[in-house]
Amino acid sequence: QVQLVESGGGLVQPGGSLRLSCTASGDISLINTMAWYRQAPGKQRELVATITGGGDTTYLDSLRGRFTISKKQKSFHLTMDSLLPEDTGVYSCAIDRFFSDCMYKGDMDFWGKGALVTVSS
Repeated sequence: QVQLVESGGGLVQPGGSLRLSCTASGDISLINTMAWYRQAPGKQRELVATITGGGDTTYLDSLRGRFTISKKQKSFHLTMDSLLPEDTGVYSCAIDRFFSDCMYKGDMDFWGKGALVTVSS
C-alpha cells in the first residue's frame, strides 16, 4: 500500500519562503503524476502544481513564478517564494497513475494527510 507523508509546513511571514516535501512509501513504479493541492479557509480545494514522471510541470496560473514543483526519487517538493497571506491553507500531496483532467477534480489514487501553511506577520 502506498502512503504519502507531507512535511515542511508551518508559519512564515509575508514575503518569506517555504518548502514542502512529500515522501512516498511503497511501490510507486506505475505512478505518472505527482501533484500538490491546497485548500484555503472557507474555499474549495484547488490544484496548485503537477509534475509527471518525465518531469513536465503544470502550475495554477496565478502561482506561476512563485511556486516551483520538483521531484527526486520517491519524494517531490513544492518550493513557495514571496508568500502572501492568501497562500495560507492546508497543502496536500497526491499521486496518480495517469495524467488526466481528473486531477482537476481531485480524483487521484493516493493522498497525503495535508500540511498547514500559515502566512502571517
